[in-house]
Amino acid sequence: MKKIFTTIPLLVWGMVSFAQNKIENLNFEKTENNLPTSWTIIGEGSAKVHSDTAEKQEGTTSLVIDASESAGFKGLMYTLPENYAGKKITLSGYIKTENISDGFAGLWLRIDPEIGFNNMQKQNLQGTNDWKKYEVTLNMSPENTQKTVFGALLTGKGKMWVDNLKITVDGKDIAQAKIFEKKLTKVSLDKEFDGGSKISGINLDNSNIDNLKKLGLIWGYLKYYHPKVAEGEYNWDYELFRIYPKIAGATTDQRDKILSEWIKKLGAYQTTATPEEKHVKIQPDLDWITNSGFSKELTAQLLQLKNAKRPKVNYYVDFFSGVGNPDFKNENPYDKMSYPDEGFRLLSLYRYWNIIQYYFPYKNLIEEDWKVVLSEFIPRFINAKNETEYTLASLEIIGRIHDTHAGIWGSNQALKNYFGDRYAPVQLVFAENKAVVNDFYNDSLGQETGLQKGDVITAINGESVENIIKNMLKYLPASNYPTQLRDISKKLLRSNAETINISFSRNGKTEEKTIKTYTYPDLKIKTEDKEFFKMNDNDVAYVYMGSVNSNKLSEVFDKIKNTKGLVIDFRNYPSDFVVFKMGKLLKPNTTDFVKFSSTSNNQPGLFTFTPSLNVPGTGNNAYKGKIAILVNETTQSSAEYHTMAFRTAPNAKVFGSTTAGADGNVSKIMLPGNISTMISGIGIYYPNGTETQRIGIIPDIEVKPTIEGIKNNKDEVLEKAIKWIHN
Repeated sequence: MKKIFTTIPLLVWGMVSFAQNKIENLNFEKTENNLPTSWTIIGEGSAKVHSDTAEKQEGTTSLVIDASESAGFKGLMYTLPENYAGKKITLSGYIKTENISDGFAGLWLRIDPEIGFNNMQKQNLQGTNDWKKYEVTLNMSPENTQKTVFGALLTGKGKMWVDNLKITVDGKDIAQAKIFEKKLTKVSLDKEFDGGSKISGINLDNSNIDNLKKLGLIWGYLKYYHPKVAEGEYNWDYELFRIYPKIAGATTDQRDKILSEWIKKLGAYQTTATPEEKHVKIQPDLDWITNSGFSKELTAQLLQLKNAKRPKVNYYVDFFSGVGNPDFKNENPYDKMSYPDEGFRLLSLYRYWNIIQYYFPYKNLIEEDWKVVLSEFIPRFINAKNETEYTLASLEIIGRIHDTHAGIWGSNQALKNYFGDRYAPVQLVFAENKAVVNDFYNDSLGQETGLQKGDVITAINGESVENIIKNMLKYLPASNYPTQLRDISKKLLRSNAETINISFSRNGKTEEKTIKTYTYPDLKIKTEDKEFFKMNDNDVAYVYMGSVNSNKLSEVFDKIKNTKGLVIDFRNYPSDFVVFKMGKLLKPNTTDFVKFSSTSNNQPGLFTFTPSLNVPGTGNNAYKGKIAILVNETTQSSAEYHTMAFRTAPNAKVFGSTTAGADGNVSKIMLPGNISTMISGIGIYYPNGTETQRIGIIPDIEVKPTIEGIKNNKDEVLEKAIKWIHN
């Protein structure tokens, strides 16, 4: 499901007290300027939001959201004044709707940072409905919660009323809930560098870059391997700012002696025999300990740490229950620093580099020595002159891990300014390695451009598209080139100017035009709600997985059981997780389809395989027709995972082109300056160990859109699949 709202940061461990701050006006009775007090209006849509005394569920007033046209979303938000102790939190309330289409109405509840989110999208509340009570519930995680927000929203067009909201924790009214108060830790009590690292003028000659590289290696190794650091005995960010000035300018012997003393002062620890692991995918990369030329004493100390008895939970990294991808839970984002100072920029590089070094399951696919990358980026981060250069340096090293889940996510103003904060209304795709007009985000604005489907964009503001791509690739993290082109297509026609000059080719003739750009709200992107199921003709069924609903599967498969074939379209992101529920309907027998790799805090960087996972079958009741699965570069993550499961059906073939090559649950990483990125947090493989990352799902029958097909509104992948079914 697409999340409409996001936030970030963190808290630590806690204890409980009784709530004191009052929560009020959940029934919208108090108003000012025809709006409810204590509430915030959100969203970029054009809908009107106001109080209504004529229509209400109780009392004298309700809240109405009225959208005369489909343009984004509009809603309202309330922020809880405290972080509460409990297991489950529930938002309930009454909604009435009138003629809602092209979207849905709903209550929404969100716990930050990305702990839980529900906006009733799956309920697909549309049309006209009288007052009815609805509720959404989330699992709580008080120790990791920064804030909890809730409200109501409307996407598409139509009218909704909201009234009589209530928040409960574990079934009790929020007024009786207990506050979860954060408890001060040794990390949070260390405030020496809250105002800055006190590091500047870092020497970047070759000798000091080598010192900085080795400090980064040791700092990260101690962070994840030393038990005292793992237990949260030290603010490890600030320890970097204490140790660097001591080794700056030191000779090799002096440096090693200083680092050796530093390790001794961290405290004693127990060691334990490390058992030999089976089913190993990746060994920890620790050869640098013995081949970096460290002193005998320092080398011995570092080698001894390999056998340290470490706590299961590291203060800086835990693992999500039931999945096993890492949770980098206590990484301070330093969100007040839009442009961190030299020391914090060095910290940012060390933090990211070491997370990849020890917790990225696809480190073996980086295809270059990751330690050389560390040396390369030290001057890039230190020399970054402003927020934009720092952000781009971060984006570039993120791109070097070749993971489509990576990138810089959320609202990053530096990247908006760099790529452009305005948009042309033209939707591009790459076909035959050319940037082709595929559609328009807004039909009326698209018509004004004078462009047509099938037009090939050859130059933008006098620069060839080929050259723009060449210069942009390093800032577009992705697992493979087709996915980079997918992401470039969304950025080519962005600008900070109100117009863009383009050259394009149509029917062999080159033309030039000046087209307008728009802010995102003014673009008023058209929306299209696709039905999950339809009949393509009497013999072929079609399901669009971007609208899949697990509750409708039985009904749909009952209708299609006698069809000649079924088309499953994964050129989207599945709206529901139906790997097992739908997968078993497609085949008679149980089949293995995937296995995983993961690491642990016992030996970070050691990735081992789990046993294979299977999808059960339904025997003679399984679907018996041909199954055509459609994929392309937009097929990513969950869509790839579903495809792996569904293609094990005996009558299934995959049609299309290579997918995004980024599978596995994501793990979020925060860098100084409030930069938010992610990695694929667990390794996903076929049962025989074949890679999926970077490679993606390789189709059985390759079909790529052509310029001629786009021009004539043809879905060539779908046509090929249907032809196979009929033949």
